[in-house]
Amino acid sequence: MAYDVQTHLRMTSRTSACILIAAAVVTAGSAIGCQSPSDSNGSIPIPEPSVTGWSSEKLNEVASYAELIGSAAVVVVHDGQVVFSWGDIEQKYQCHSIRKPFLGALYGIYVERGMLDLDATMADLEIDDIPPQLTPQEKQASVRHLLQARSGVYHEAAAEAESMMESRPERGSHAPGTFYYYNNWDFNALGTIFRQETGLNIFEAFEEQIAGPIGMEDFSLSDCAYHYEPDKSEHPAYMFRMSSRDMARFGLLYQNLGEWEGEQIVPSEWIRESTTSYTNENPERDGYGYLWKIPTPNTGFDGAFYHTGLAVHLLLVWPEEKLVVVHRVDTDNEFTTTTEELQTLVGVISAARDG
Repeated sequence: MAYDVQTHLRMTSRTSACILIAAAVVTAGSAIGCQSPSDSNGSIPIPEPSVTGWSSEKLNEVASYAELIGSAAVVVVHDGQVVFSWGDIEQKYQCHSIRKPFLGALYGIYVERGMLDLDATMADLEIDDIPPQLTPQEKQASVRHLLQARSGVYHEAAAEAESMMESRPERGSHAPGTFYYYNNWDFNALGTIFRQETGLNIFEAFEEQIAGPIGMEDFSLSDCAYHYEPDKSEHPAYMFRMSSRDMARFGLLYQNLGEWEGEQIVPSEWIRESTTSYTNENPERDGYGYLWKIPTPNTGFDGAFYHTGLAVHLLLVWPEEKLVVVHRVDTDNEFTTTTEELQTLVGVISAARDG
């Protein structure tokens, strides 16, 4: 048998992978230091990997490799069942750029309610910034352009990585809607627009509309904050902390086209629209939807979408394979995990499927 999400996402401990693999790999506990945890309802049953369709031996390799590269937690959900969890899945780590799909889900809800207009321009909404202020051309960028990271607004922004600053185009170099640039100005201004047009706090809306309805167990408003850099921009970044098990729930919500236990949380059409790539400039690079990254065609991940945080946190949703993968790193402290190692880990996870 396999765990269902409602039960198994309550599991804790760095080594809960043991519960999945112990039935077939007797030595796994000593190999990665496992102990058998239990939840508040008593002992958790041991699923048979052969029934879940995953290889016990290869999942043991996932645990070993995650340990090797300095991962903090990994959760794999297949067909609504948690088939692998490892690490401290209750610990709330910084989400970094995975904050963007969280806001994207709220946009889907409030667009359907008629409170947000994707075709409204920055001029229509009276959105501007500190000097040098937006130009008339930049003010023609629409909310849709911002969601697609195609605004053409190359103003400084809060929470920019050094690589973003180095690659930022010159102001006025591209008209709105004509060029993709992964742009924190777009993402942060979307937060301002959401608050301005709905009158809601982003984090309170997320708690009420998403975290509560899907049963997130660790989400707390006290772990969320607006990050201001007033010398760069008036638009703050909206920073989330979230546990791996709660992030897996969010991924499963998207895998299920926004439905959770019979209730439509996020409009299904919004999920289809937001996980379609609108970026075609470079076929060798992943595309971008509305605040989701889309793998390039012919990479073996057809139909999948994902987002990363600091290039080492990962939320991957692959509806065609009924798969959600969450990877976390303790980025509050020094870490050595690399993007390349994360990519390898995803490959090791994919290879653990039987058949």
